[in-house]
Amino acid sequence: MQTQQQLAEQVLILQQENTFLKEELAQLKRMIFGSKKERFIATDSAQQSLFEVELEQSAPETETVSYQREKPVREGKAKRLLLPAHLPRKEEVLEPENIATDSTKIGEKVTEVLEYTPGKFYVHKTIRPVYKQGEQIKVAQLPTQVIPNGNAGASVLAYLVVSKFIDHLPYYRQVQLFKRDGMKIPESTITGWFRKTTELLTPLYELMANQIASSDYIQADESPIPVLSAQKPGSTHKGYQWVFLLPKSKMVVFRYDKSRGKAVPQAILKDFKGCLQTDGYAGYEQLGKNKDVVHIACMAHARRKFDVAQENDPELASYALKQIQLLYAIERKAQEQKLDPAQIKALRQKEAVPILLEIRAWLEETYPKVLPKSAIGKAVAYSLKLWPQLTAYTQNGEWRIDNNAVENKIRPLALGRKNYLFAGSHQAAQQAAMMYSFFGSCKINQVEPLQWLTEVLRQIPDTKLSQLHKLLPNNQNFKQSLHA
Repeated sequence: MQTQQQLAEQVLILQQENTFLKEELAQLKRMIFGSKKERFIATDSAQQSLFEVELEQSAPETETVSYQREKPVREGKAKRLLLPAHLPRKEEVLEPENIATDSTKIGEKVTEVLEYTPGKFYVHKTIRPVYKQGEQIKVAQLPTQVIPNGNAGASVLAYLVVSKFIDHLPYYRQVQLFKRDGMKIPESTITGWFRKTTELLTPLYELMANQIASSDYIQADESPIPVLSAQKPGSTHKGYQWVFLLPKSKMVVFRYDKSRGKAVPQAILKDFKGCLQTDGYAGYEQLGKNKDVVHIACMAHARRKFDVAQENDPELASYALKQIQLLYAIERKAQEQKLDPAQIKALRQKEAVPILLEIRAWLEETYPKVLPKSAIGKAVAYSLKLWPQLTAYTQNGEWRIDNNAVENKIRPLALGRKNYLFAGSHQAAQQAAMMYSFFGSCKINQVEPLQWLTEVLRQIPDTKLSQLHKLLPNNQNFKQSLHA
């Protein structure tokens, strides 16, 4: 015979389990049918709509379709792409220097490179007359080509890469588009061009990656990417793009790794000294224990927990959201008034700190009253656990209240996944990281990516390693030359 106390404990356990299952179902419905927006509009919870009806929706039926096909066998040596005769030619004649007046032209060397202007292919035709001067043969030197002995120019290579990583057009779709323009380029050829392009750009990317260690404020996040792997035939490996935003340098760096383990950020940031801002992922915790690193958290992630908890406890969740809304109003004021870091810190100390103290007291008072496994309980526990990191932004006017800026840099990756579905290899995933780094940095610096990449590909073959920094998207002189 159970006692009254045992029955009461059983009821409490069942209530907690019931609450947890309801919240889990609500989150699944929200993921499938709900809005992705997190904007909070304060309302009077006591007044409900007369016509508020919850519509039940059934999930669509699914089916699995699979098939097998024979792997094509490649034979013979790859053939160089023939440039169609119907494409217009723009000719450039390069005469050799110091030609005597009595020299006789005995022929010419012709080099054709495929180029592209938006919506139109053309062939850049370079004609170099060959002269005989006495016993000497003279011909002008051919300018350095992006791909040695190749016939793809900087503009067409830049267009292919921008179309894939900014416009999210896989190469097979680009091949179909080109066919409509009368230009048949095999996908294998485009893949080879891309590989050569990434080899050429690797030193520039490494220069960007090396700036992580010299920065004193970094925002970090990570996002999964499916990768084909020989170790998992027939399926994909779940790799990760680690993203590091350098607000002061106006630069973002993607680094691919097979793992999401804590060893990855520790290796990348082993020489970093300064402020590291992340979400609540435990993989960064060890870095926060370094005496040279100040680890701060993201208020937007804490806010997101309370946004989810609105269905569980509207009253408590709405209070937290209103208070966080006041904190963001202070940040908007600082931005609108264009305050410098010292003024921003002073404003936060005066207006944000009292609000944060009030929130902290409310969290400590509320936590014992909510179910730990409920959505509101998880939101309160999350905020209390990270409270020192969540409030640390008030100590420095250069630090931001949240990590949203780096999350925004991941959006192109998420859109790309929906289109090209996976990376063909771990090497391809790292090549993608390189391109997302370039184009993300172009966006931060308001540089047109196609124009930037075209010019970089034209200049980088003849640029010394010590001068590579002049080609970065955040280089003011280079930016001005692009707009000239």
